Amino acid sequence: MSVQTAYDKAKAEGRAALVGYLPAGFPTVDGSIEALKTMVDAGCDVIEIGLPYTDPMMDGPTIQDAVHQALVGGVRVADVFRTVEAVAATGVPTLVMTYWNPVDHYGVDRFARDLASAGGSGLITPDLTPEEGGAWLEASDAHGEGPGLDRVFLVALSSTDERIEKITGLCRGFVYAASLMGVTGARTAVDTGAPRLVERTRAMIDKAGTALPVGLGLGVGDGAQAAEVARFADGVIVGSAFVRRLLDAPDLASGLTGLRALTEELAAGVRTPR
Repeated sequence: MSVQTAYDKAKAEGRAALVGYLPAGFPTVDGSIEALKTMVDAGCDVIEIGLPYTDPMMDGPTIQDAVHQALVGGVRVADVFRTVEAVAATGVPTLVMTYWNPVDHYGVDRFARDLASAGGSGLITPDLTPEEGGAWLEASDAHGEGPGLDRVFLVALSSTDERIEKITGLCRGFVYAASLMGVTGARTAVDTGAPRLVERTRAMIDKAGTALPVGLGLGVGDGAQAAEVARFADGVIVGSAFVRRLLDAPDLASGLTGLRALTEELAAGVRTPR
């Protein structure tokens, strides 16, 4: 199943899609695979697997802690692909979220080839601008099923309409709307600018006639917030809240129990009648 197919399926059911994130290798490679499968089983429609990086400039302290643990544990790009393969085998679309430097260092075409071979759907690239994305645009067209690998760029509250139009024109799978300025992390309230950002993004998508869904992050932490975001966005993206459940747990088994409970709460939230 493609990412957009998962979004379309959720839309047909009258709800938003639930998109869940965890870094590969946290708390261990096998532990992250087990955790991600738990999230799938408990209701995530799309999975984002983070590629741990030594300079996570856009990540808040929660994800930074998890990424640090993964790096100390010795996680490698090969482990990320192994994680992708295991999660994609569940049938849920699986994306890698990564800063650009590791992909560039690995080799862009090689990375796209290996990602496709592992069953991955595509990449979310928060620090890659369209102007610098030529190699990825070519590689994503050359590998993967159908039109190729999905390429998900970010739009933000500070993006001009012209910028949003350019970014949405290059996206495939969905458009990632980052509703908060600054680093990632769960918040106590949804940013008041979020609905307007989604509205502006949809206007540019309609102008292009691409019918792409819009997923909204960052900062959703509970079912009530998920329900709020689901009223105006096509997808609810959750990361730090999932990571926190594992960080706070005394052991993996307890962490998985907490992760399942949170996923079920969020899945119920996106299914709240609009």
